[in-house]
Amino acid sequence: MTAFHTLKAAGTRARSAKWALRASQGEPEARGLRILFYHRISDDRDELAVSPRRFRRHVDYLASQCYRVVDVVEAAALLDSGDPPPRTVGLSFDDGYLDVAEQALPLLAERGFRATVFVSPAVIDGWATFDWYDRQPPLLAWEEIVELDREGTLRFEAHSLTHPNLLKLREAAAREEIEGSKAALEARLGREVRAFSYPSGLFGLRERGLVAAAGYRVAVSCEPGVNVRGTDRLSLRRVQIDRRDGLLDFRAKLGGGHDSPPPLRALYRRRYGAGAGSLRLASSRE
Repeated sequence: MTAFHTLKAAGTRARSAKWALRASQGEPEARGLRILFYHRISDDRDELAVSPRRFRRHVDYLASQCYRVVDVVEAAALLDSGDPPPRTVGLSFDDGYLDVAEQALPLLAERGFRATVFVSPAVIDGWATFDWYDRQPPLLAWEEIVELDREGTLRFEAHSLTHPNLLKLREAAAREEIEGSKAALEARLGREVRAFSYPSGLFGLRERGLVAAAGYRVAVSCEPGVNVRGTDRLSLRRVQIDRRDGLLDFRAKLGGGHDSPPPLRALYRRRYGAGAGSLRLASSRE
């Protein structure tokens, strides 16, 4: 564990403990709908991988507390209709790793839960790679994506073509990443692609405008927080579940204990070259 991840995990534990204390004193939870997101479900030594054992504990908790678990598009529809029902949570996975289908899908299907998986078509095709890996973990193949999308537990949506930092691209290249991923995915799935996930959570006004112009109805950031009826549908908030999150941390993130940006967020911004206050970033990618 690097010093950064040690410090991050300690901060998470402290915030979760404060949330538990407030909850025990009867402090009300903020109304609205939270969207949780993961990357991988695996025992690999990967900062993006939550172990299958921990993931099972997370979904078992949701089931035991009678949560309704929906995909991102349905989450937005619930917000459109007014205040979403209590004990409703959105769920998504970024990047389209094979272990999501192998490890997460059976647990979700068994409980009737739904989730969105955001994929980058050029990476699935193999002519681009995720540059934070020396050896990239296996991804879902197109045949699997099409079949799983039709089955309904997992709904596949767009995550750009090659997963770049959109902020560093010229406008024409950023437009191609956003529009091209929608077109490529629609051609494979044979249906409208409605949702977009900003790669690494990095975006600004330009990127939001390009997403709107491309015809997406929903887009998700990596900024933590609760979504309400007035939340911008093209910058919905999500809370990341990390590798070292225990059940208390999961409960705290689900219950609002991590709705505000963590103190280490500035390190993320410096790492990705994002200093302006209008930019968004949260994903703790390697």
